[in-house]
Amino acid sequence: MSDNSGATSSESAFDDLFAANEAYAESFSLGGLKPVAARGLALVTCMDSRIEPLDTLGLKPGDAKILRNAGARVTDDTLRTLVLAVYLLGVDRVLILPHTRCKMASVESDDAVHDLIREEYGVDTRSLEFHTDNDQLGALRHDLERIRHHPLLPQGLPVTGAIYDVDTGRVTPVDL
Repeated sequence: MSDNSGATSSESAFDDLFAANEAYAESFSLGGLKPVAARGLALVTCMDSRIEPLDTLGLKPGDAKILRNAGARVTDDTLRTLVLAVYLLGVDRVLILPHTRCKMASVESDDAVHDLIREEYGVDTRSLEFHTDNDQLGALRHDLERIRHHPLLPQGLPVTGAIYDVDTGRVTPVDL
């Protein structure tokens, strides 16, 4: 349903998703999974829809806690979630998995993103920090160190990084 402005009502904009969920729920088989990460893994990866985190790493539902954001960055919210995951949800290792051809790694700076959004859409986003970094390995190194040295995470928590190739599906460990 559209009004004169061409906007879609909130309800009809999601009808396809709710209909798909009805079909999904009819054969739902994941009831009863425990809330802990069965394989002890927390995965920090990008929100990019080209990444299928479970399939990529041979995991199944319930195996891992998956944290997704733009650029697979370790933000303050990611750290907060990792603390909860380690102490309450069975996480005993962390993998940070950014990917090739990531938009957040292809822009020069947060300022460039702010300028683009303001020019294209007239919205001032300067109150947000996007954590862009065109040095993807440098950003990964920084994020690994944030976890390794966080005062609320256990010393010696296994933490590593890898890069997912969106064109081949391969994950390449990165020793930083």
